[in-house]
Amino acid sequence: MSKKLQREGIWNTIISYAGIVIGYVNTILLFPNILEPEQVGLTRLLISISAMFAQFSALGFVNMSVRYFPYFRNREKRHHGFLFLLLAVPMLGFAVISGLFLLFKPLVMQYYAAEESSLLQEFYYYIIPLSLFTLLFNLFTAYLRSLFKTIFSSFVQDFLLRLLTTLLIAIYALGWMDFHLFVLLYIFINSVIALVLVVYTLWLRQLFILPSWSGLRMIPLREMMQYGLFTFMGNISVTIIATVDQVMISAYSLSDNGVYTTAFFMTSAIMIPARSIFKIAFPQVAEYWKDQDMGKMEQLYKQITLVNLIVGLLLFIGIWANIDNLFSFMPDTYRAGKYVVLFLSMARLVDLATGLNGIILATSAKYRWDLLFNVVLACLTVFTNYYFIPLYGINGAAFASMLSYVLINLARLFFVQWVYKIQPFAWSSVTITVIAAVALGVSYLLPYLGNLYLDIVVRSFLIVLVYGSLALGLKVFPEMNVWLKKILYSFTGIKW
Repeated sequence: MSKKLQREGIWNTIISYAGIVIGYVNTILLFPNILEPEQVGLTRLLISISAMFAQFSALGFVNMSVRYFPYFRNREKRHHGFLFLLLAVPMLGFAVISGLFLLFKPLVMQYYAAEESSLLQEFYYYIIPLSLFTLLFNLFTAYLRSLFKTIFSSFVQDFLLRLLTTLLIAIYALGWMDFHLFVLLYIFINSVIALVLVVYTLWLRQLFILPSWSGLRMIPLREMMQYGLFTFMGNISVTIIATVDQVMISAYSLSDNGVYTTAFFMTSAIMIPARSIFKIAFPQVAEYWKDQDMGKMEQLYKQITLVNLIVGLLLFIGIWANIDNLFSFMPDTYRAGKYVVLFLSMARLVDLATGLNGIILATSAKYRWDLLFNVVLACLTVFTNYYFIPLYGINGAAFASMLSYVLINLARLFFVQWVYKIQPFAWSSVTITVIAAVALGVSYLLPYLGNLYLDIVVRSFLIVLVYGSLALGLKVFPEMNVWLKKILYSFTGIKW
């Protein structure tokens, strides 16, 4: 892993964890205790629908940026008009999807006609501007990622947005606005972050929005459109997998969606290391494909998987060991999400364990196979949610999501290994999994200490002590030992 990749990954991780702290304050302390469950469910549903709306509008051009930008890269020639191409086609897609969204409003409203879901009707039209700015944010994030500028977009999405949300919910708690105005301002702060990225791109002197005919000669337009079509269908499938549970739960009850999405967010910390690293690994993998350097590709594959597992497993056992403590901060209604946390955590750990397989396949010459996997799994996700939600409610939705993520990642894993003869696992992956099980088991030996805050601190410290000691002692990731020794030397002046 290059020094630049490591540095970007570290900064992205720091920003993401700072954001996750604010996010936990919002999700566990503020939203459940200030808003009603159906109001929480509405705010999450608006974001989910806008994400799906934006993916349909993008027509696959978000991933196209990462794959083809290396061929356009030339700052002196304004990257051959690449940014114009990146924006123009999705804007046409947005116009078409907006028309369909308005046309099918009666059907959507009929789907959400239940008394506990009808709150969506009041804010239906606001989804369109929210989706537009979500689309712009995704496109500019992809463009900046292609420029290897990932830190600022992480700061805006993972830290600034959550901080603004904290301020908004705090103002609402003071009674200075009604819920309608709160939702409008909530939509506004989720939209304005796109404009922040536009201003940042301008500050970088990389806002080249004028078209250039020379760009059409870099890569055949037909090839780019074909790739965009395939990635579009793949992205839609991924979006369905990620959001269909919330969309279908909300049709039964926005309150249930509030509980479900709160539990969903509690597991999001597990994916922070992967999300931070993947932002910069995506263009790196594209460069390796361009150079046909499979040796470095496999090395990156294994390193990222191991790092993700080390951090992700520690976060999972920390969350699960303290799960009852975490729900103590919320009204009792939210305890129904306990096993949602477990099922979704399992899904996220599988996502971590399979590493870069999705990125490797999506940027390879066999990207069409990734589409097949995604479409099949999207269909499976819709079917399993349709089957399990009426039977088991939010637990059924969580199980369906877990099943979908496990199958799609295993399918990609075996396919990448079969075709390219590379896989992400080493014995150290097994070792760190066993260490995590031991640390979680030790935490269960500690009885409840009688005080919520004391129990969280002591239980978490015990887990970190056991987990860290075994991981370092067994040298699961030797680079981590070297890094820790350097830190200790800088503070103590003693070589360890």
